[in-house]
Amino acid sequence: MGQAVTPFITLMDLSDPAQAGAVDAYVMAHADGTPFHRPAWLLAVQDGTANAALLLAAVGHSGGISGLLPLHHVRSRLFGQALVSTAFAVDGGLLADNDRVAAALVSAAEHLAHDRGGLSLELRGGPCPGPTWEQRADQHVGFVRPIAADDDAELLAVPRKHRAELRKALANPALAIDIGRTRRHLRDHYRVYATSVRNLGTPVFPARLFRAVLDRFGEDADILIVRDGDRPVSAVLTLYHNGRVMPYWGGGLAEARRLRSNELMYYRLMGHGRARGMTMFDFGRSKVGSGQAAWKKSFGFEPRPLVYHEWAPDGARRDVNPHSEKYQRRIALWKRLPLPVANLVGPLIARGLG
Repeated sequence: MGQAVTPFITLMDLSDPAQAGAVDAYVMAHADGTPFHRPAWLLAVQDGTANAALLLAAVGHSGGISGLLPLHHVRSRLFGQALVSTAFAVDGGLLADNDRVAAALVSAAEHLAHDRGGLSLELRGGPCPGPTWEQRADQHVGFVRPIAADDDAELLAVPRKHRAELRKALANPALAIDIGRTRRHLRDHYRVYATSVRNLGTPVFPARLFRAVLDRFGEDADILIVRDGDRPVSAVLTLYHNGRVMPYWGGGLAEARRLRSNELMYYRLMGHGRARGMTMFDFGRSKVGSGQAAWKKSFGFEPRPLVYHEWAPDGARRDVNPHSEKYQRRIALWKRLPLPVANLVGPLIARGLG
């Protein structure tokens, strides 16, 4: 038998349509591929936050791809720098055909981190990169379950207590669903989302990031808005990937709790996904022990730990742990900011969180 050939690792040129197309085809065909491995995500984040996209690929003699490690070089005066797979994502990490390819990609990433000034590496998901990497499985949980066969079955899949609240929203004739990708959808979504995350103590992302995601993903992304009359009260930007509905950036105004418009939003999104041929609903991640995690569980979703991996040449890593004391102090301060100030300053801070 011949000796195994070490994979050739290269940085792909995502500005080249042929290379970007080959990467996208590989991700879409891979069982573990996510939207956050796709060139659309890498380029949207680069467009919207100025964090450079770097895509390591294992390429064979025939030119075929056998593995990928997408990265963003995230820079922040407050949080430091890191190579992240991938920035602003809940997943990412290694995507490879076998362990040998994965090891070659990890080695290349570590060398890249050294070459860029001794940066730390953060991989969100994927297989463990190696014994020198630290594993984190205590910070975030994810929520996924199948989409029911029809609206009635979906309603019955919601636990009784939460179902009663959802019925109140369904019976409210003033609440209407609006789905689209227009400038108005983007504007209304941003207003709702910015208010919602400020109230949670989180800086809002730049508006151009949301525009870039819609532009880059095309029909694989849209916005659903719940309107109380003409006024948007809940909104979510959703990604669609290989049969999965993935509500990603969502929130509601203060009156959303009274109107139960968030419940209505996600219930209608399940139906919208079903109509698009989707079979799974991925509710995204939440912090362990958070009210958001409890809310998703009350909607009929069971949490599962999300495993992330970190490495640094000198052992020093960024402090972006949502449970750290320093991070919690920042959250408490942010909640007290007036909304116009938060919306002005927030994007400058948030683009460095990654």
